[in-house]
Amino acid sequence: MLSYVLKRNFIGEVMEMAWRITSSSKKKVDRFGISIDQVVLPNGEEKTFSYLDFAKGVCVLPITKNHDVVCLKQYRHAVNSWQWELPAGMIDRDGIDPLEVAKKELEEETGYVAEHWLELGSFYPSPGSTTEEIYLFAAAGLAPTEQKLETSEQIEVHTITMEELKDLIIKGDFKHGAGLAAVLRYKFMTD
Repeated sequence: MLSYVLKRNFIGEVMEMAWRITSSSKKKVDRFGISIDQVVLPNGEEKTFSYLDFAKGVCVLPITKNHDVVCLKQYRHAVNSWQWELPAGMIDRDGIDPLEVAKKELEEETGYVAEHWLELGSFYPSPGSTTEEIYLFAAAGLAPTEQKLETSEQIEVHTITMEELKDLIIKGDFKHGAGLAAVLRYKFMTD
């Protein structure tokens, strides 16, 4: 088996580096896959490289007609605290359109549907340790429906101004990685 990684040098030329995989094993633990590869690096050194196989996901920046943002305050067991976040969720099957998942997550978590959608691209939150890719969207033309939470979700819905969101981000109170990426992409694409 052979994997290729393309890399640009300091003047932008594409360089190819090959990692040769000598063996690979996979384990499934709940919703996570754990891959462990034995690799030979381009310099000949042998290493064990492990990472999480994680489902793709979506994150939505919901914007009201007054240019406020619908944010969530959600309890997260992994960090044992309530976190400021944007609506987000996992794409649980291959072949599903990320936009359809984003629409579903927005309605389930916030109780809103949106008339207008802007694709903000995707990003890898932690490519050194996981295969996860998250698709980002902005949603506008919000209309209230009904929140449909899963039994494990504890979520409060808050509508805050962009300035309040900016303050939460600057103070470090808004730590949701996908939410931060969505805000940044939206600002860069619309400014």
